[in-house]
Amino acid sequence: MPHPRARKSLGQHFLSDPKLLERIADALVPDPGLTVVEIGPGPGGLTAALAPRVGRLIAIEKDRELAAGLRLRFPRIQVVEGDALEIDWHRLAGPGPFAVAGNIPYNITSPLIDRALTPPRPVRIVFLVQKEVAERVAAEPGGAEYGALSVGVQAVAVVERLFTVRAGAFHPPPRVDSAVLRLTPIPSPPISDAEVGEFRRFVVGLFGFRRKQLVRGLRELTGWPPAPVQKLLDAAGVIGTRRPQELAPGEFLTLFRQLRAGVGESG
Repeated sequence: MPHPRARKSLGQHFLSDPKLLERIADALVPDPGLTVVEIGPGPGGLTAALAPRVGRLIAIEKDRELAAGLRLRFPRIQVVEGDALEIDWHRLAGPGPFAVAGNIPYNITSPLIDRALTPPRPVRIVFLVQKEVAERVAAEPGGAEYGALSVGVQAVAVVERLFTVRAGAFHPPPRVDSAVLRLTPIPSPPISDAEVGEFRRFVVGLFGFRRKQLVRGLRELTGWPPAPVQKLLDAAGVIGTRRPQELAPGEFLTLFRQLRAGVGESG
């Protein structure tokens, strides 16, 4: 069977290995009562692995030709033609628990992860992403890959980097390897939904000074003189000579909360 035409403009790289597709479906922990939203099903490789194992499957596909092919091949699933960054996944999934899966385009990976973690969050997310992105999301404090993306995701979800998929397994092959990333949102995360946006901006801002000690980075971020910044650090229990990439997500959250409460605020 010939491979479907892949559009470079949509970042399409199709995976057809049945064993790999079954492993990805397994990672979602499917069950007959689960509603699943699949992002970018393409010709339907992962769709075929998921469809018989879940209660309801909704496939969001931007490519009109592929969407038409999916409707013919899978008449029992719901195929929605459109941009996954614009469509309301929650409205499609309806009330009750749902999960999200997909082999997602490299060029919109971070926005799709952000969208998947927008409340109300799914019970589970399994994405096939660029290996480098998976390493960044799953990175631990202190490593070169650890950054704002790591902190933002780990603050609201348990992250697992499951296995690598070599570039040669795709058609056409991308320039880099991929990896399967599983995110399990925390039912009651330590940060409220209302705080998430402001917290992420704080983390991104502080990582803008990742090579500087915290006491200096916070001074530049807030515009405060040394004494209030030191008061903030003391209240958070964080040593000012450390650097942003050394802080665990919980320490970022403590700093953020103290800052939000006005501790150390310079009048």
